[in-house]
Amino acid sequence: MEEWRMEAFKRNEQPFKIAVLDDDPTGIQTVHDVYVYTDWEISTLREAFKDSSRLFYILTNSRSFGKKQTEEVHRTIARRLLAVSGETNIPFLVILRGDSTLRGHYLLEPEVMEQVFLEEGGLKTDGEILCPAFFEGGRCTKDDIHYVEENGSWTEAAKTEYARDRTFGYRSSNLREFIEEKTGGRVKRENCISVSTQLLESGTEDRRLDELLKSAKDGQKIIVNAVCYSQLERFSVSFWRAVKQGKRFTVRSGASLVKAISGIKAKPFLTGRELLKKGTKSGGLIIAGSHVERTTRQLAELENSIHPYCFIEFQADAALREGELRKEIQEVRKRAEQAISWGRDAVVYTSRRVLCREEGEESLNLSVRISEALTSVVRELSVSPSYIIAKGGITSSDVGTRGLGVKKALALGQAAPGVPVWLTGKESRFPGMPYIIFPGNVGTDQTLRQIADSLAEERGACT
Repeated sequence: MEEWRMEAFKRNEQPFKIAVLDDDPTGIQTVHDVYVYTDWEISTLREAFKDSSRLFYILTNSRSFGKKQTEEVHRTIARRLLAVSGETNIPFLVILRGDSTLRGHYLLEPEVMEQVFLEEGGLKTDGEILCPAFFEGGRCTKDDIHYVEENGSWTEAAKTEYARDRTFGYRSSNLREFIEEKTGGRVKRENCISVSTQLLESGTEDRRLDELLKSAKDGQKIIVNAVCYSQLERFSVSFWRAVKQGKRFTVRSGASLVKAISGIKAKPFLTGRELLKKGTKSGGLIIAGSHVERTTRQLAELENSIHPYCFIEFQADAALREGELRKEIQEVRKRAEQAISWGRDAVVYTSRRVLCREEGEESLNLSVRISEALTSVVRELSVSPSYIIAKGGITSSDVGTRGLGVKKALALGQAAPGVPVWLTGKESRFPGMPYIIFPGNVGTDQTLRQIADSLAEERGACT
């Protein structure tokens, strides 16, 4: 192994706790054997700081919040991190794991926390890193342009459906221009630092990257281009050198940089045999709240499976009619319970039509109401499924925290590229159950069917 790559995997020697604040549950897409906490109480943070692992996740689910709630939550977490760090004398690094297609409360989250760290902790942020790369999901950045892989070809992010998001839409694929757009012109593109892929191909004896990071000041925006893990590993070496020399950074990134900075090694994908309890006979439950085109295609592919999945459409327009939503929840729950008890996998999916033509928080609020209804289906189940797959960011968060009541979960690894798996805690609705978190914008058209079929086949082998 090259010397610089060996150095990259020595990062566990750094005396820092890495607190990853995840704006939806999908951010553990690249890690394994770390804990995810679903609240940020001071007692929870104390437990995380005392744990032997250097890395822990806090699921904020802030992508489903409005701006006011997002600010309040991140201000609270920043204060509590300062307090626990002071109690334990353990320094910390904050990574705000966000969407690799550039949606979410970018800018608001890091700047709120940086303000608290400065005003209440005397910690001045030198640089704010933006690195949305997520290689497993087909997201990379080159020459400051962020790309999304779609149907085997690379598309500029601003030309995808994600850029037309009703809450978090944007116009710019160039991250310099994206930053200028999101700051309303307060930060000019020419004032951003850019770390090129060419620079990341240099060896660690080349100190230009070190000097570039050391030059950051006053929360300067730093764009990290990357098309592969070796480049992020190279970046991480200089990043930790700068931190060791006293530089302070806040990181906003996709899932890939978390893996590189923490030095977590790859793990084979989890199989149905590893996930299911021996002898299990109950069917599983698939909940699909995401309405992006990729999810719709994946559901269509699942219908072509040889396995007899029980498809149950949740009429999302019931959320618009007073009194109808509760009736729909009860009807869907009864049908799902029947399928699960008979050993069939139930697939509960929302109707595919768009219900809200409004932009911003009104659209977000409707999505949250529908997600809460799907969560009620899970929370009120009278039978225990052998597994649950939740499709979509808001849906998977609500199902995990409100439906299953998870407070602390172990990230087992991934069932497929970019598809993480929790093992639910003893406090949850169904303890020790595999909970598969499937982002709406991840996977090929066949990935959902491949995972579900693997579980169905293994359950058949178990019985």
